[in-house]
Amino acid sequence: MTSPDPDTGLLAPGWAGSPAASATADAAYLQALLDAEAALTRAQAALGLAPPEAATAVTEAADADRFDLRSLAERARGGGGNPVIPLVADLTEAVGEAYGPYVHRGATSQDILDTATMLVTARTLGLLLADLDRVQRALARLAAEHRDTAMPGRTLTQHAVPTTFGLKAAGWRSLVLDARDRVAAVRDSLPAQLGGAAGTLAAFTVYGTEDTQALTEAFAAELGLQAPLLPWHTLRTPIADLAGCLAFTAGALGKIAADVLVLGRTEIAEVAEGGGGGSSAMPHKANPVRSTLIAAAARRTPQLAATLYGSLAAEDERPAGAWHAEWEPVRDLLRLVGGAARDAAELTEGLRVHADTMREHLDLTRGLIVSERLSAELAPVLGRARAKALLTELAERTYTEGVSLGELLAREPELKDIDLDEPTDPARYTGSAGALTDRALERP
Repeated sequence: MTSPDPDTGLLAPGWAGSPAASATADAAYLQALLDAEAALTRAQAALGLAPPEAATAVTEAADADRFDLRSLAERARGGGGNPVIPLVADLTEAVGEAYGPYVHRGATSQDILDTATMLVTARTLGLLLADLDRVQRALARLAAEHRDTAMPGRTLTQHAVPTTFGLKAAGWRSLVLDARDRVAAVRDSLPAQLGGAAGTLAAFTVYGTEDTQALTEAFAAELGLQAPLLPWHTLRTPIADLAGCLAFTAGALGKIAADVLVLGRTEIAEVAEGGGGGSSAMPHKANPVRSTLIAAAARRTPQLAATLYGSLAAEDERPAGAWHAEWEPVRDLLRLVGGAARDAAELTEGLRVHADTMREHLDLTRGLIVSERLSAELAPVLGRARAKALLTELAERTYTEGVSLGELLAREPELKDIDLDEPTDPARYTGSAGALTDRALERP
């Protein structure tokens, strides 16, 4: 009976068709709600608080395909403002008269919806981590392959001193590993929610529960989630932690995309996406689609995370509005970041690096890119003040005369006995880039 999910991602190519899209679809959320309901009945049966037959009946009935998504959504609006209330009614009817009373027994809607959110999150973060692993492996390969590929280092949009593409890729990977660690920590700490109407678990004691913590632990174990120390209806640490790790991950992937978008410009062309997209009007274009979609996700996620942080200030034992404001941003974040990770895997696995172009660009400033080194090299020979004054003068002449800094230095009588070949070679001024790359690649 489950109607097709109308949200196919027509205007969201960043996550459409991604593993995260399926894991967060309405049907997946509905199944998570049902999984939570069935787990609660099984936990009560395991503690002797419900007949084993009730657990079997609820589990067998908790199949998303048996329920009408559109009806549940419409009835949620007309009822209590969340989909759990109509779902409990439908599930109770599906279970039947004998065991229907054991559906949702002692719980409140937020228990089930929060727990379902944690289930959907855990399942989606597992997929996200798999794509982040693809990204880090691709970047490790690029970093090792281009350990000594010299290129211009750029600061404030201008050539600064040389660096290597290997170090750049190793830096990207370091951010991805930071994201991976944060996502993994959040995934492993996701808690079930069980508190009853006002977080006291009172109704469960009416139904015979003597040790409510044991019930909470049994419920969490049924779902593969953590047992919380306290009900967290208005203690939203799990949601805030999720917001933080997803926003960070989007930013980490966005850094890669931002660099690729700059380095892939027509007039720079130091890298290119392996499979660029087309243009509706210009046949010659190969647009950096993967990077563009990742950049779009990185721009959206901070605001979504801000909504979740704003919901921390929730009044009473269960709030009006704060909890409700979380549902869509949580799913949007999971979708956006999951899609960005999918695109980042494709981007990094297919990235084309144009080392020859990088080398050519080292000469664009006619040797000025190594002025820092020359200042240090010439100070012992000419004195610090004279070296600075000479390099300042020659830097201006490289532009006005169109002559390289190396040639102008070679004409200076006071430098006639100095070998300037190595100091003026940008490819031989990459500092500890190689060693830093090696160190970064040691991180598992």
